[in-house]
Amino acid sequence: MKQDFAKAIAYNVKVTPRKAKLVVDLVKGKSVNEALAILANVNRKAVSDVVKVIKSAAANAVKNHQMTEAFLYVAELAANEGKRDKRFMPRGKGSASKIIKRKTHLFCVVKERAGRSEEHTSELQSRPHISYAVFCL
Repeated sequence: MKQDFAKAIAYNVKVTPRKAKLVVDLVKGKSVNEALAILANVNRKAVSDVVKVIKSAAANAVKNHQMTEAFLYVAELAANEGKRDKRFMPRGKGSASKIIKRKTHLFCVVKERAGRSEEHTSELQSRPHISYAVFCL
């Protein structure tokens, strides 16, 4: 039974979920190559981790599920709250304040676009492998 999706998950990424969601919302529903091109021009800490998860899901789709790389798109991409590290910072007069260091779970599902023709698929598979293009203006 062939699956029509591939996924990748990164647990406990050291970025807060609120900041990761700003990056995730930029590329939901876009093709994989377009999403990577968009993220190449974004200046946020969470970008490198989101790019890793998208590339990993795309590689899983090509390697394990025999999907065509040119037709892949980001079907689902979520930044959920992970574990919290609780620390204390010493304050004046012998007291202390709580510090909560939040972590994020990144979850990516990649699918193939529907409506591709068989001759176009065989033509794409006969080409040499092209890595992800990054467009910088």
